[in-house]
Amino acid sequence: MCCVLGYLLSVFSSALPTDVILRNFEEGPRYQYAEDSNGAIHLVDLWLTLGDVFNIARFNPDSSNVYHLFTRANPTVSQPLLVNNALLLTRSNYNSNRRTIVLIHGWLNSATSDFNSVIVPALLRAEDLNVIVVDWSIGASALTHRVVNENTVQSGKAVARFITWLNQQSGSTLAQYHIIGHGLGGHQAGVVGRNLQGLVPYITGLDPAMIGWATNINKFHRNDGLYTEVIHTNYGVYGYIADLGQMDFYPNGGISMPGCDSNACDHARAFFYMAESITSGGFTGRQCLNYYAAVLGMCSGPRTARMGGLVPKTGSNGVFLLETNAAPPFSKG
Repeated sequence: MCCVLGYLLSVFSSALPTDVILRNFEEGPRYQYAEDSNGAIHLVDLWLTLGDVFNIARFNPDSSNVYHLFTRANPTVSQPLLVNNALLLTRSNYNSNRRTIVLIHGWLNSATSDFNSVIVPALLRAEDLNVIVVDWSIGASALTHRVVNENTVQSGKAVARFITWLNQQSGSTLAQYHIIGHGLGGHQAGVVGRNLQGLVPYITGLDPAMIGWATNINKFHRNDGLYTEVIHTNYGVYGYIADLGQMDFYPNGGISMPGCDSNACDHARAFFYMAESITSGGFTGRQCLNYYAAVLGMCSGPRTARMGGLVPKTGSNGVFLLETNAAPPFSKG
């Protein structure tokens, strides 16, 4: 069936012009320049063409995604896991008695991205965990936003299937999971939780992506997990502006971070703050009336709350503003 589908796609793609415009999902010009998380500039296409449909159909995250396991026994060199490969799992350091943290990178990133290199050691210092880094770089490498956004959704569904298989093989349960995603990975973390019936105890979106997600029904949602939290550090450019989770934190108003001189740096601050919150527990936010008040820095609500960390604040909700330092330690307490 797979071979037949591949043959049909090749026939159709060769018989039809692939630049036929199917839909324009974004207002404004078709092309615009965008920075990746490393600060590199790329010209991206915001419209959906027939060729994009063929590219989306070719992406198969069930076969191309790789899951890298890190534990305290192997904190720097991963052990790869693949769905339906029980032998790799039994030979690994995976322990079904531990909690499992799943990390999902963003656009044009991979398992070796800064997001993972910052978060993984922080997690293993804080607790004896299974840390699984999702490498969906094949799907994340598209320069057409409609393609990479759809790949984000398809990869999220595949990650959910991987977790289901892993639990069946190991005896682990969803109650042991925390899913953390950055950028496009932030929305993907929500997709994973949604496809696990919203039963994951803790899902964190770190500056979930903006372009193509304002009206996207697959974006991060407050009910994707039992507790959902979002940290906004570059809204309106890389990151989503409005609140998405049960609790949303807007450090420094959510767009421009002290000590940064680029949008890429602002976007990356979300995972630096998360890493510090895991090891130190800092970052106290003040309650806001809504996200408008947060971006304007006008918050004086009676409640305070801690941002990030490894313990879900189940049952809590609201929007919070806080200030950070320009350099580590970023927390002001």
